[in-house]
Amino acid sequence: MNAIKTAVAAVTAAASLVAFSPAEAATATANLNVTANVGGACSIGSGTGGGTLNFGTYDPIVVNSALGIDLFGTGTLSVQCTLLRTAVITLGQGLFPAPGSVDGAPLRRMRNSASADYLAYQLYQDVTRLIVWGNTAGTGLAYLGTGLPVPVLVYGTVPRGQNVPSGTYNDTVVATITF
Repeated sequence: MNAIKTAVAAVTAAASLVAFSPAEAATATANLNVTANVGGACSIGSGTGGGTLNFGTYDPIVVNSALGIDLFGTGTLSVQCTLLRTAVITLGQGLFPAPGSVDGAPLRRMRNSASADYLAYQLYQDVTRLIVWGNTAGTGLAYLGTGLPVPVLVYGTVPRGQNVPSGTYNDTVVATITF
């Protein structure tokens, strides 16, 4: 009986060597191409403060008189673009542009709805208020996407020396991002 067990064990061992022998195994390979397309996208929206640039109170008699100072304000837009996506942010002329206003050199005005009077103002890309923010590619703000929402500041000035009636003055400016 031991001889039979030994013979069966020997045959089983030999069969397993033949079945799993590297010399007898075969393989084949193929490449699986994997692709994805990341689209360039941007969004723009109202920033902190609900997208409002609030100049506060304009005093045409003393503080903001012809001999006084300009009134300054700052607003915020929220911009988000795909990482490294280039874009240009432009600001429209507003609802009440002054005669002679053009997209490249806007002459913006707020309007008092009660008296139909206007209060001139300007929007700038920089804190020094030297670069007027227009509504053309050449007068817009160049932007490079980070992939994250980024606050973009809008600087404004109401020039001194405007003789206007008291009341609330408003305007709406469309912010556009082109990418």
